[in-house]
Amino acid sequence: MEKIDTLVVGGGQAGIAMSEHLSQAGVPHIVLEKDRTAEAWRTGRWDGLMANGPAWHDRFPSLEFTDSDPDAFVGKDRMAQYLVDYAAMIKAPIRQGVKVTQAVRLPGQGGFLVQTSAGDIVARRIVAATGAFQHPVLPKIVPQTAGVKQLHSFFYKNPDQLPAGAVMVVGGGSSGAQIADELRRAGRRVFLSVGPHGRPPRRYRGRDYVWWLGVLGLWDIAAPAPGTEHVTIAVSGAYGGHTMDFRRLAQEGVTLTGRTCAFQDGALEFADDLGANLATGDADYHRLLDLADAYIQRTGLDLPPDPDARRILPDAACIRDPIRKLNLTQEGISTIIWATGFRQDFDWLKVDAFDEKGAPIHQRGLSAAPDVYFLGLPWQSRRGSSFLWGVWHDAKHIADQIAIQRAYLQYSGNAAIVQAAAE
Repeated sequence: MEKIDTLVVGGGQAGIAMSEHLSQAGVPHIVLEKDRTAEAWRTGRWDGLMANGPAWHDRFPSLEFTDSDPDAFVGKDRMAQYLVDYAAMIKAPIRQGVKVTQAVRLPGQGGFLVQTSAGDIVARRIVAATGAFQHPVLPKIVPQTAGVKQLHSFFYKNPDQLPAGAVMVVGGGSSGAQIADELRRAGRRVFLSVGPHGRPPRRYRGRDYVWWLGVLGLWDIAAPAPGTEHVTIAVSGAYGGHTMDFRRLAQEGVTLTGRTCAFQDGALEFADDLGANLATGDADYHRLLDLADAYIQRTGLDLPPDPDARRILPDAACIRDPIRKLNLTQEGISTIIWATGFRQDFDWLKVDAFDEKGAPIHQRGLSAAPDVYFLGLPWQSRRGSSFLWGVWHDAKHIADQIAIQRAYLQYSGNAAIVQAAAE
């Protein structure tokens, strides 16, 4: 039976970053990926998706996008190739097409027995690097007998994939907002259900918002504000990158609604919260503008004023008089796209390391269960943990902790002799 010091489960950006740091620390390891390297970027994104951050920012520190303008937003296929190239550059020991089905602790021996589709492995340590986007969440609101096509945003590819007719997009985060925008540009009639959200400016005073978050220290916030742990962020790198403004979408023809909360007698029902949700997004937007202005005033940085950034577009009719009920047949809606997020799945990991909701209990990726580590979780150590460079830094911390544990285990038991200072 094969034995290894550290087994990394997941061959996406988290697993690749983990492999780099384990190699640098001299830790023997293998990475198991159930599909292909960067599979989620290959098949779990729609055709027109662009990275939400510019090329100079959304990358690992050791490899640039040499074929892209630094301020450009690369497409999903280029991002997948980037990760494949990076794995090859660092010689990551990735085994593709190997699924982990169970990992159980070996009592009295230390380590784990890991069952995989390619045979069993004994590992001293396990790093669960499967990320945060594992299983699409499809709310059980509209029955399958309702006569409309329903799919999660994970399975959306392009407008031509959908049957003729109007489209209802549920979810105002980056995915939902971008898909609604794409469908509207393709000539579809689009409805968009918007919940609580944050919406940063794409650029302000000549700098991308990722730059502003960096100089303002906001990437390193250690935890989200209470009550905002699951608030979505609406941002886009599509069409050269632009601020995701729901009022603009409404002016261009997208019909906005509040949160989707029920379905009855062929009609979707919405909460009366559209105005409040837009106001929350506006407040988040202006808060960053205020912080940026204060930073410029404090540092004397020579960046041009941007008065247009504070201009708020007029409310379209759907905002002034929000729709509370929408009959699908009467409105010609043939498709519902649920941009409603994902759930994590660690059922294969049989250790006492999860809370009552199944979420990992950890401190910066170090699990409550000995010799178990997590990587790629949202807010794992900071706001930036979900980005490539953020997961790279989280991986380094975990690799350092593994190296420390290995060093302790190498201690022979003979204490060093320390001579008295007087001698």
